[in-house]
Amino acid sequence: MKIGLLIIDLQEVHVSEVEQKEIDRACEYINYVAGLLRAKGHPVIHIQDIEGMQPEEEGKFAIIPGVEIHETDLNVKKEYSNAFWKTDLEKLVREQGIDLLVLSGYAAEHCVLFTYNGAAERGIKAVLLQNGILSSHQDVITAAYRDRNLISHPVIKALVQ
Repeated sequence: MKIGLLIIDLQEVHVSEVEQKEIDRACEYINYVAGLLRAKGHPVIHIQDIEGMQPEEEGKFAIIPGVEIHETDLNVKKEYSNAFWKTDLEKLVREQGIDLLVLSGYAAEHCVLFTYNGAAERGIKAVLLQNGILSSHQDVITAAYRDRNLISHPVIKALVQ
């Protein structure tokens, strides 16, 4: 089984309203899972929301320093909440032969959820990374875990062994 990890919108411009300890905790889980997957040849894909970005603001739209980026990682830039909408993400997922897409990042109630639904609409199996999604509203994360498919890092580790 080929697993892909999406790291969605972990950019300074987006996570500024989230407590730093929550960001650090999510990054720890995301980086751990990304490392597991990279070590076994599974793709890690960074999604960057560039909607409304002006040239002088490019630094604010960069991926936050807490997220480890490797040269083998892939990158998709988007302008809509659903990372599949008007991007090459679906083509990339299919070219990579990804069977299961693990979603992480910001914002649980917007871009993560809309991308999760976008995957389902395209027949792509998707799950949320437990402790790997963020929101400025804690109750949204609880609802996402309750209402969507979820995967933990020990299960991912077992799947890639």
